[in-house]
Amino acid sequence: MSQGKYKFTLTPFYVIVFILFFSCQKKNKTYFEAIAINDVKLSTTPKPGSWRYNHDERFQQFEDFQRSKKIKPEPGKNTIYLQPIGEFTELQKKEIELTKEYLKIHFQLETKILPIISNSIFPKTVKRIFKDEQEQVLAGYVLDSVLMKRKPKDAIVLMGITERDLFPKPEWNYVFGFASYENGVGVTSIYRFANGHLTDSNFNESLTRLMKISSHEIGHMFGISHCLNANCVMNGTNTLTETDFHYARACSLCQRKLNSSIPYDNKKRLLELKNFFEKHHLNSELARTEQDLNLLQ
Repeated sequence: MSQGKYKFTLTPFYVIVFILFFSCQKKNKTYFEAIAINDVKLSTTPKPGSWRYNHDERFQQFEDFQRSKKIKPEPGKNTIYLQPIGEFTELQKKEIELTKEYLKIHFQLETKILPIISNSIFPKTVKRIFKDEQEQVLAGYVLDSVLMKRKPKDAIVLMGITERDLFPKPEWNYVFGFASYENGVGVTSIYRFANGHLTDSNFNESLTRLMKISSHEIGHMFGISHCLNANCVMNGTNTLTETDFHYARACSLCQRKLNSSIPYDNKKRLLELKNFFEKHHLNSELARTEQDLNLLQ
């Protein structure tokens, strides 16, 4: 056999091998590896006043997450409940209803709203007037004396939502959210999300903040630590400016952690998020969701 003929017959063989090899490599890429290209890495030098600047936290690898103590949905205990506490306007009730819809999609778990509880449940001993302006409620009391006693038997998480400002302890000014992760209860206040007054003009801004803080706190309950991987809903936050800067999107690593505890269909979740963001004109989050979906085509 001539050398020319030998090369001629082998060349197509190697072409096929290379095609098959790279084709298999592409097919074997996981969902999380695929969307990781859309992760926006955090700055190596956090700004003064930011959460990372003031807190020296350890990076939670996926293996760390797997070993950590956390709650997981199980048969008969797999529903997220929202407990409104206070006196709400119709616009605020709409905000809570949309947050319920969002959390159902974000976590792919049944999510329900419980009947509203009046502010009269708070005794004077757990209330204070902050800077001679708004009334604040002690966040720990909401968890221990209100939510823990009312947590439904089928609840994996009970998240209180109040229109009153919250404070965690006397020396602190206020807090956006507060939670007992091992008990699966938390509370967030919508007071500061709309600067004390929710209107049509600031509705989407306030809604996005409530979605982020609620999903952040519930993410902690499912064992996810503050994210140091990328711009992510699980980033720590000190201010509303920092909250606004963080995405509602969970980064690829935090999605992997969540999905290991809640085995949902990732593409189905993305499509539902796309529809939600599109319907409610949350355009920045819609664009990020579409970027992830485009990588799955």
